[in-house]
Amino acid sequence: MQALVLEKKGELSLREIALPLNVGPDDVKIAIHTVGVCGSDVHYYTHGAIGSYIVRQPMVLGHEASGTIVEVGANVTSPKVGDRVCMEPGVPNLSSRATKLGIYNVDPDVRFWATPPVHGVLAPYAVHPAAFTYRLPDNVSFAEGAMVEPFAIGMQAAARARIVPGDIAVVVGCGPIGIMIALAALAGGCSKVLISDFSAPKLKIAAQYPGIVPVNVGEESLADAVRAATDNWGADIVFEASGSPKAFADLFGVVRPGGAVVLVGLPVEPVSLDVPAAISKEVRIETVFRYANIFDRALQLIASGKVDLKPLITGTYDFSESIKAFERAAQGSPQDVKLQILLTGDKG
Repeated sequence: MQALVLEKKGELSLREIALPLNVGPDDVKIAIHTVGVCGSDVHYYTHGAIGSYIVRQPMVLGHEASGTIVEVGANVTSPKVGDRVCMEPGVPNLSSRATKLGIYNVDPDVRFWATPPVHGVLAPYAVHPAAFTYRLPDNVSFAEGAMVEPFAIGMQAAARARIVPGDIAVVVGCGPIGIMIALAALAGGCSKVLISDFSAPKLKIAAQYPGIVPVNVGEESLADAVRAATDNWGADIVFEASGSPKAFADLFGVVRPGGAVVLVGLPVEPVSLDVPAAISKEVRIETVFRYANIFDRALQLIASGKVDLKPLITGTYDFSESIKAFERAAQGSPQDVKLQILLTGDKG
């Protein structure tokens, strides 16, 4: 089966590779339709590793996916053959203590697509547990279905923040996940979300959504913008979504006393936190690693029309152009938010 294979750092190929396609009794086989290009995929391509996850052998990329069920296992009653679906890419050990506690995203044994040594799904077919496969409502396109995975991270962040209706939030970093967090925070009850970055094009994309206020930190201080928006009180919630070490220096300066800081962006190296500043305000600190028990909620929010992710899709490539798509993503154009790859000519 042909797939997009990361051979090693900096080297991609579109070639035949043997992938496991045996359908177990609780599995479904999916004809892959759309796959999003994620920042982690690109990082493996450009750096060959993310922390302790190192590409030591050829690996198929891609984990943000949608498709159509073509076969089901003997025990599967839903979804059914012909159903359009999206898939939660992380499969935990269902017997682990983390899973039993409801925090299967931090199960040490979780197998996550396109995370070494597990293959991703930039290939015509994939086999996946039915329990982690979700039927797309009729009004949700394959393209939107492939956006559920990154939006679920935003939803996890909003849930960890414990938003109270009317809260004012700040998102540091206007990349794909930062925008997803801002949208999830609004859907969760925030009255306003300030989002900061140096990239004017990305801020312009985010600003098209009512309730999101762009702050270009190359032109104005985030602290000044927050003071103006909160009558000098501070933001109820600050989401750090950039992963930039420099961003951590100001986090506790923009959050209100008793507010929350939610860490989502993943720095490459350890960073310093101003613990005295956090303690003096009694700031609650939360962290986010992927998501748990939230994928279906993310999908339903999209289906409801309350969250429109279509404007964030800034480029679509045919499967034969997969390498070109990754090369574009690696360039980090400020006009790009989400690139997607179609494994079929049908854009439905």
